[in-house]
Amino acid sequence: MARKTPKKQGDMKITGIWIVFMAVFITELFVYTWCRVNCIGVGYEISKETQKQHELAAFQTNLKIELASLKSPERIAKIAKNQLGLVTPTQKQTIIIP
Repeated sequence: MARKTPKKQGDMKITGIWIVFMAVFITELFVYTWCRVNCIGVGYEISKETQKQHELAAFQTNLKIELASLKSPERIAKIAKNQLGLVTPTQKQTIIIP
C-alpha cells in the first residue's frame, strides 16, 4: 500500500520543477535588486565627486587670481618702498659688469 502511483509521482515531479523554477526566479529577483541598489549608490558617489571637482576647480581659480595679485609689480614696488625702504638706484650707484 505504500507504493506510489504514477499520478502521484508525476505530481511530485511537477511540484519539484515549480520549486526549482521559483527558487531560480526569486534568486534572480534578489540579484537584480542588489545590482540596482549598487548602481544607484555609484550614481550618488559620482554626483558627490563631480560636485567636489567643481568646488576644487573654483578654489583653484581663486588661488590663480590671488597668485596673480601677489606677483603684481605695483604691489611688489609698494612693499619695497614702504616696508623695506628701498629706492631706485641712482646713476652713480649703478655698476655695469662687462
